[in-house]
Amino acid sequence: METADAIVVGAGHNGLVAANLLADAGWSVVVLEATPNPGGAVRSGFVTAPGYLSDLFSSFYPLGYASPVLNGLDLGDHGLRWTHAPEVLTHLLPDGRGVTLSRDLERTMESVERFAGGDGDRWRNEFDQWGKVSRSMLDAILRPFPPVRGALGVVRGLGTPGALRLARRLLLSVRELGTEAFRGEGATLLLAGCALHTDLSPEEAGGGVYGWLLAMLGQEHGWPLPVGGAQKITDALVARLLQRGGRIVYDSPVSRVLIARGRAMGVEAATGRYRAYRAVLADVPAPALYLDLVGERWLPPLLVEDLRHFRWDGATVKVDWAVRSKMPWKNPAAAGAGTVHLGADLNGLTRYAAHLATDELPPDPFLLLGQMTTADPAHSPAGTESLWAYTHLPHREHWEPDQIAAHVDRMEQVIEDHAPGFRREVVGRNVFAPADLERENPALVGGALGGGTAAAFQQLFLRPVPGLGRADTPVDRLFLAGSSAHPGGGVHGAPGANAARAALARDRALVGGAYRALINAGNRAVYG
Repeated sequence: METADAIVVGAGHNGLVAANLLADAGWSVVVLEATPNPGGAVRSGFVTAPGYLSDLFSSFYPLGYASPVLNGLDLGDHGLRWTHAPEVLTHLLPDGRGVTLSRDLERTMESVERFAGGDGDRWRNEFDQWGKVSRSMLDAILRPFPPVRGALGVVRGLGTPGALRLARRLLLSVRELGTEAFRGEGATLLLAGCALHTDLSPEEAGGGVYGWLLAMLGQEHGWPLPVGGAQKITDALVARLLQRGGRIVYDSPVSRVLIARGRAMGVEAATGRYRAYRAVLADVPAPALYLDLVGERWLPPLLVEDLRHFRWDGATVKVDWAVRSKMPWKNPAAAGAGTVHLGADLNGLTRYAAHLATDELPPDPFLLLGQMTTADPAHSPAGTESLWAYTHLPHREHWEPDQIAAHVDRMEQVIEDHAPGFRREVVGRNVFAPADLERENPALVGGALGGGTAAAFQQLFLRPVPGLGRADTPVDRLFLAGSSAHPGGGVHGAPGANAARAALARDRALVGGAYRALINAGNRAVYG
């Protein structure tokens, strides 16, 4: 039996963040990864054509770039460097018009102004409000619940009346928020397209906060990506962990958390049993941890019942293309954007979301598209484009191959409508259907990218279920470190960091000083 102070289940970015923070505290750490590769949904590879690098699952990282968690790890010392596309985002409407978010505030203002006079100044006002609370909001979002320090910072920045008004606005749907703040569709579309990076519709309460957050982060920081691809984030986390003595075991799926007297003692994995002296941290979805790895015996009956109501976010189909030319966009505004939203105006986004809500395939899919070579020339040969796009599907247990093929054809037609000749320039293609995503990363259950819905009923102290808004679990020394935990999906490392801090706090509070050393020595004598 192998032993360590902490066993971390899963080498996704949250698991690696947790492992790094524990190693920084002097703990011995073993990370067990079910697949042959670290990184979870933060990986790159050559899947379309020789010389065309693809970010396989996630890309463009405004939250990662701004995250105090990742910044605190000094990943630049391990090779991580960031780069930007000329423009952050362009949203193309079906009629061919486009609205662009730029790191240059004046350029964004000019773009939204074309949709309605005065919206440029209104956008500046929104950004000014963001500037007063940005650090506090990120602290409130990414720290454990309740976010006392971040909330106090927001109050200091805006005053109590302003903070209350902000709280109200952030409970609005993104349509309501956009129409309150702006007069034209352009600025509202920037917010709405960003909100649809989650599984929320333009009409759902709370969607406004996601749209506003991503748009304002884009205005302040851009949506950068690592030079050389998403894999560089993972490579830096792995290198940092190994430098500090941590170890990663691959092809080692965990089948059970070993529990004695209500306390997590280790895990059973394909490569053997692993004893944890201090903590087990799980970077896996909440239902998998509680129902599969722990089991109902060790859980309160009410928790088991609540987990039956756990809501996944929508499924995803993602396509990567190798394009032998630059993209032939009809609207030149899209040419310099790292991310392009296309396929719907505001009402079209609502119709798209309604199809998903009624378990139907949207006939006119909304696409989130990434131009990787535009953002980082290392992704493909000069004069070409490494391209990806994804769209959401209803969350189902099974999809027939012909259903996926037909939907990929719809996706390509949306692109062709905005970039005539695109299809004949494609020299390679890779399709990840929902089942493919889950095969590559078991945490992407049914192709769900967010670890559970972003809806208000499954956020904060309600995530993953009511009463479990922190990393702690009903099993002593077991901590949830994946995106099913607060604050949810996104590449920012907060669930992993929160779990590591909870494990360290538990260890300090319950076993201190010489007594802790005595206990650890006794454990090692018994278990080797």
